[in-house]
Amino acid sequence: MSKQTILVVDDEQDLLDLIEYNLKKEGYNVLKAENGVQGLEMAKEHSPNLVLLDIMMPKMDGIQVCEKMRSNPDLKSIPVIFLTARSDEKTEVEGLNTGADDFVTKPISTTKLLSRIKAVLRRYDDTQEEVNRLEVHDLEIDKDRYIVTRGKEEFQLPRKEFELLYYLASRKGKVRDRQTLLNKVWGDNIYVVDRTVDVHVRKIREKLGDHYIETVKGVGYRFKE
Repeated sequence: MSKQTILVVDDEQDLLDLIEYNLKKEGYNVLKAENGVQGLEMAKEHSPNLVLLDIMMPKMDGIQVCEKMRSNPDLKSIPVIFLTARSDEKTEVEGLNTGADDFVTKPISTTKLLSRIKAVLRRYDDTQEEVNRLEVHDLEIDKDRYIVTRGKEEFQLPRKEFELLYYLASRKGKVRDRQTLLNKVWGDNIYVVDRTVDVHVRKIREKLGDHYIETVKGVGYRFKE
């Protein structure tokens, strides 16, 4: 398909119809699903360019759908935006930690929603244009496959953990503060809390070891030289 395809997963039919109408006006192909199970199956069948995902849904909630997408090699690189009525910080952090690219709270104007969708797609397209395989220390970081290799071990990190690791490793020895990391990895049009970076660094360290990314107290992080 020449046009970009967006899968919208939400159990509110009126909202589905409204979003579909406005996305089609912008030239997107639109797929719709009314629950998480159906949404996951449609993602597997159609491989959309982006998934707009509600959290509170029957059969399977949005958090579970995102987790299953990120654990599936065929779906893990598809951008996900949560669109939900839940606005508490705990839910937002949980959603972003599953690997979502943005978290949007209902109600939101159509103009703002379209802007957020375009921003995520633009970042994703920029990433896909790069053909990169980075070798640093004893790691090989393959941006084509989103896989980190160390010797015979392979690590499939969630998308945001991978992109954070890649960004720091490609600037080895250079300190980056949390705000810069948020802007470069999550995007400067997206609001996430500073501790999101800390959580992702902690998860990377748990998987790869704590000797790659160094904390610079009061400043931020750097990949050790």
